[in-house]
Amino acid sequence: MELSIEPLIYIGIFVGVIMLVNGVYLAIFGKSISLNARVNRRLTMLESGTSREDVLEKLRKEMNQHRGGISLPFYTLIADKAQKANIAFTPQQLMLVMVGASVAAFVLLQALTTASLPISLLCSVGMGVGGVFFWVNSTAKKRIALLEEQLPDAVELMVRSLRVGHPFVSSINTVSREMSDPIASELGIIADEAAYGRDVAESIRAMADRLGIQDLRFLAVAVGIQQTAGGNLAEILQGLANVIRARFKLFRKVKAITAEAKWSGNFLSVFPILALIGINVMQPDYYADVINTPIFIPACAGVAVALGLNMVIMRMLVNIKV
Repeated sequence: MELSIEPLIYIGIFVGVIMLVNGVYLAIFGKSISLNARVNRRLTMLESGTSREDVLEKLRKEMNQHRGGISLPFYTLIADKAQKANIAFTPQQLMLVMVGASVAAFVLLQALTTASLPISLLCSVGMGVGGVFFWVNSTAKKRIALLEEQLPDAVELMVRSLRVGHPFVSSINTVSREMSDPIASELGIIADEAAYGRDVAESIRAMADRLGIQDLRFLAVAVGIQQTAGGNLAEILQGLANVIRARFKLFRKVKAITAEAKWSGNFLSVFPILALIGINVMQPDYYADVINTPIFIPACAGVAVALGLNMVIMRMLVNIKV
């Protein structure tokens, strides 16, 4: 039995493309752009000597550049994720990264596999575009999850600052100095905008709309009501922090309850693909007797559609909103 390692090479090239994109991103913008950085990016830029106005302008540009950045039907699929992930690449640069990743994948495919030129071209484009999309999507998910986890701590820090007599804008500025990214830079921008005259509630509302986080909308409403009707903002925010924590706790409980169903769904979705790769690795000529029959291609298309529907339905069954 002759073994073929080409399927594993394809997987390795795809993973390599993702690592290459992430490495280029960190090399260009520095480690402060990483969500694992100990000091938030805004403070890093200020400590490097950049003026507060220039930092605000740069961060605001990065946060809004993907909204309507390129009027291409394809790019609209990734623009929302890139905005939530706060990708510092401009839309044009992100498209160039896709092209570069596709070229790198094509070179590796030509060097390491026996695929024909059309197949290599098609696979390299899929790997370049798919790798960038996967990277942006995973970065967006990680960033939004971190924001939602940091938000109750940030609100409670605001409450403590308000209770010792600091104004609300000052309490936001305290959060931007004491906490890590992504919440620190986001709230730091709000504090800077307030210093230049923008309404705080409006800034928080714009942030909530851009990131799609419901708890931030609650915060914007609470601040807006206090500005118009008055009241003890510290008590209002303390109640909001308790609600956010309770909601987050419920979300974790639902996630734990549905974990088995999610793993089952993921296994049922991935297993046929892994089985196909295993068959091709262990016995490359397994389909040699039927590959030239008229029904082979329609049957493969039918299986692919069924697998796609299985993934969608499984995800819908376990996607419970809290």
